[in-house]
Amino acid sequence: MLRFRIAAVVAAAAVIGAAALPATAQMSGMARFSRAPIYTGNPNLPLTLSVIVAGGGPSSFDSAKLVGALAGPLAPAEVKSLTAQFGADNVTSFLTVFNFVINDSLRLVTAAKVPLPPAPVPDPANGKALSAALYTAGATPSGRFDVEYMLDDLVTHPIHVQVMNDIDAKYGQPADANYHAVLTQAILDLKTAYGL
Repeated sequence: MLRFRIAAVVAAAAVIGAAALPATAQMSGMARFSRAPIYTGNPNLPLTLSVIVAGGGPSSFDSAKLVGALAGPLAPAEVKSLTAQFGADNVTSFLTVFNFVINDSLRLVTAAKVPLPPAPVPDPANGKALSAALYTAGATPSGRFDVEYMLDDLVTHPIHVQVMNDIDAKYGQPADANYHAVLTQAILDLKTAYGL
């Protein structure tokens, strides 16, 4: 039942769509922190559900738990690598902002009622499959991975933009940029580690 509730909340992103955003955000054809195009298709709700479940579910989502689920036994080495590259404060900020991202996304769509996907896909316990699905979701039409394209695919571009605006208001734009940068590196590291 909990999984269905999560999916319904995330699926509602498609319903509220562009109405929640200023016209400039709707009209922009490029991502905020990169030169990637925006993803304008329907969200991949089974994948979004898998991410949320892998992180502990909507009421107890923990981005550190999600990193552990994605990386499995590679998690300590990945955290060490990210800390060496970005610094401990930026990794801590990333985890804090990621928790906010999930909670804010759920908040934005709670009131809408949407048909539910039957289950999370891939299996939230399969870190390699989940990493591969996230990498694929972020593959732009040119074949290059972009984290913003991936986030658009997970929750729709309008919801992604609103969440970024909310991050900026709560934590500041540098924390928003850091969140995107660390998440990009983590997904690319998992791609390499798993040989995807």
